[in-house]
Amino acid sequence: MIVVKAVITVLCGVGLCASLFMLRKARRAVRGELDEPSVVQTPRARLFWGLPNALFGTLYYSALAIVVWPVLPPAAAEAVCAAVLAAALTSAYLAYSLLYVTRRSCVYCWTSHAVNWTLVALVALRVGLAGPLR
Repeated sequence: MIVVKAVITVLCGVGLCASLFMLRKARRAVRGELDEPSVVQTPRARLFWGLPNALFGTLYYSALAIVVWPVLPPAAAEAVCAAVLAAALTSAYLAYSLLYVTRRSCVYCWTSHAVNWTLVALVALRVGLAGPLR
């Protein structure tokens, strides 16, 4: 069980690094400081309330790395599972967009997508091994 929690935490660290990089890039784009076109300049880079997706990633990965460790009451565990699933589904939409709409490469985006999809499996494994996030 501790190995699964540790792997989740490490993956959250990887996702956090990617999100912080992209958040910085999004801020630079707003100030007109980018030298090249970037995915952060597309409408899909701000899916929710006009805020950068990377901001949500920064908050999400930080929170998940913390809440994965303690025993959580069932309602909180369900909320964590819902958040992880929502992040994975959002990644699926954004991955589709990268491949077929914007047709741009973004290593940081793909890193976050891979992390999100792996986190779904690990959180499911953790829940399956010990019940709701114990």
